[in-house]
Amino acid sequence: MSQRTGAAVSALHYYERLGLVASERTAGNQRRYRRYMIRRVALISVAKRLGIPLEDVKDAFSEVPLTEAPSQADWDKASRRWKTTLEQRRRGIEKLEQELTGCIGCGCLSMKACALLNPDDQLGAGGAGARRIEG
Repeated sequence: MSQRTGAAVSALHYYERLGLVASERTAGNQRRYRRYMIRRVALISVAKRLGIPLEDVKDAFSEVPLTEAPSQADWDKASRRWKTTLEQRRRGIEKLEQELTGCIGCGCLSMKACALLNPDDQLGAGGAGARRIEG
């Protein structure tokens, strides 16, 4: 599997511990991966290149069977689930980009006024200094 996918053996073991892939053991205790695991490893590699957390990959794969070859319907369901997650990430990145552009344009970096550095500041209304230290 490592030679076929380019994933390090240690990475494959880690993915297995996370439940992203599964293997079977031979009589000599060597891991053997089913052919259908190649697609899973390839998708994990793509996700890593794009900076997608493995937890998101695990969520997308949650209904794709590990013990039998997934059907096209299984992969379609995973694709829809993953697309929703990616759309949420895209919207979050676009919002951050807009806020960052405004912040750089402003240049103040004020902890009192900056919505990017200090969003939803409730304690700031009480003035400067520590607010949660009890005497």
